[in-house]
Formats: sequence, C-alpha cells, structure tokens
Amino acid sequence: MTTVSRVLALDLGRRRVGVAVSDPLGQTAQPLTVLDAGDDQRLAGEVAHLCRQYEVDTLVVGLPLNMDGTAGPEAQRARRLAQRLREQLGLPVVEWDERLSTAAAERMLVAADLSRARRRRVRDKVAAAVILQSYLDSRARRVTRDGAPAEDAPAAGGSAAGGSAGDA
Repeated sequence: MTTVSRVLALDLGRRRVGVAVSDPLGQTAQPLTVLDAGDDQRLAGEVAHLCRQYEVDTLVVGLPLNMDGTAGPEAQRARRLAQRLREQLGLPVVEWDERLSTAAAERMLVAADLSRARRRRVRDKVAAAVILQSYLDSRARRVTRDGAPAEDAPAAGGSAAGGSAGDA
C-alpha cells in the first residue's frame, strides 16, 4: 500500500506568493497558484485552506537568504510566517533555502519561449515548484539502507525547526 504524502511549498514575495503542490506520492512538484501577499493573517488562512483541500502533511516555506547565507528582513518575515503556520496548522513547516529559485524559474520560462506577460503571471508559482522540487529531491535522497524513508529531518537546504544550514 502506497502512502499519500503531499507537500505544499510557498515562495514568499513582497506582493505575491507562489504556491506549488507535490503529487500524491510526494515525488514531483507542480505549480499551483499565486496568492496576494497582503497581511500574514489572511495569507495564513488561504494557505490553511489549500492544505486542507490538497490533504497536505508538510509545508515548505522558501527562506530568502542573502547570497552570503545571512538572513535579511525578507527571511525574518518568512520565519515569522512559518511559525504562524506551524501554530495554526499543526503541520511540520520546513524553512527551505530558496536562493536563486526565482532566477531558475525565469530561465525555465524563457527557455519555454513564454511571453514576458505570461512569464510575469506564472513566475512565482514556478519558483515555488523549484523550491518544492529541491526539497522533494533532498528528501528522496535521505533513505536508510533497507530502503525505508529516513525521518523527515532537515537536509542541507533547510530546517524543520526554524533555522537553516546557513545560520550556524
């Protein structure tokens, strides 16, 4: 019997929040939607609705660290939202290093020959899918010798406890 293990990821921006969801097996990421960033309370309510709708068991919040690994104001905002979501949803919330995810999404969209207007509409949710796929790939690599999934402990890209690998 296969276990359903959906994961939802957020790419937080000042104006928009990209959202991606994994397939039911928790192996591949698909861009889902873009939400207005607005205030954190409303955003948390919208994310809670999506988590229930897609039967999510883990939430990944992109952590926008500076290129030197330090946490600036946007990373602090992401951490505050992650903590609010932990408390409100009662789900594991993983903070995942999202450096260069938007640039990677933009490169993919340019390579797909999307118009500038179309890229602008989908960039944030594609960036969320890039973040989510990075997390899913890392999680898939952490398996025990007998093939059973390893505990969902943080990998090099992020942290379940509120920090990240770059904050040590």
